Amino acid sequence: MPELPEVETIKNELSPWVVGQSFTEVTILDATLVCGGSAEEVCRGLIGQRVESVERRGKYLIFHLANGRSLIIHLRMTGSLLLNPQEVNRYARAVFHLSNGHCFVFNDRRRLGKMWLVDDANTIICKLGPEPLDKRFTPGVLGQRLSRHHIPIKAALLNQCIVAGIGNMYADEALFAARIHPLRKADDLSREEVRTLHNDIRRILQAAIGSKGASVDTYVRPEGELGMAHFDFKVAHRGGEPCPVCGCVIERVPVQNRGTCFCPRCQGLRPRRSK
Repeated sequence: MPELPEVETIKNELSPWVVGQSFTEVTILDATLVCGGSAEEVCRGLIGQRVESVERRGKYLIFHLANGRSLIIHLRMTGSLLLNPQEVNRYARAVFHLSNGHCFVFNDRRRLGKMWLVDDANTIICKLGPEPLDKRFTPGVLGQRLSRHHIPIKAALLNQCIVAGIGNMYADEALFAARIHPLRKADDLSREEVRTLHNDIRRILQAAIGSKGASVDTYVRPEGELGMAHFDFKVAHRGGEPCPVCGCVIERVPVQNRGTCFCPRCQGLRPRRSK
């Protein structure tokens, strides 16, 4: 958290307030937030610069500046960008004031988020895999990338170098929809299974964006509202509850140290199908 739908929602809802505006004051309250330079250098580099556009790449937010540089923010597990909060609380790590009189605050309870000010955004995001909602992300592309990895499919979906933006809960949802056990090897899926998984990944992510993300923990939208996508979850965060399809108890197991929820009946380990 936040994953692709949450970061996309933040981008969509913050952009109208920041695009075309300049930074008038920047206060970094936690210097460990900044990577690749000092907090003072970032503040100096931002003040007076106009935001030309805001882009999402994977789970990264990229503020493209008029001078060609980019402010990049990764919210990690508990980060949020709050627009005009009534108070700057103890979880605030940075405050950005804009020329239109508004401000946004980088809040981060666990202080795991990171921020960069760089000349070229590709120096930070160059290793990311394809965007799952891009038209160039086809079943063939997914199958080709999965075929290179003899690891659990759940772990493969979380690997940002294979596909960008998918996180723990949406990987669980996509695998449940595709009826694929999370421990199946990524290179063991048939073409039919890859095609189904590809369609379910895109469908679930698009639906979650339409619901403004999932507020299962600390995620809130810039103006403080909650997302609603978690109300549509079938297995994610539902370990111990009955499967909505078959009634079997949803299991929760670790996959590479990530809690993974699945239905042992709907997603049973099946014999390998023909490619």
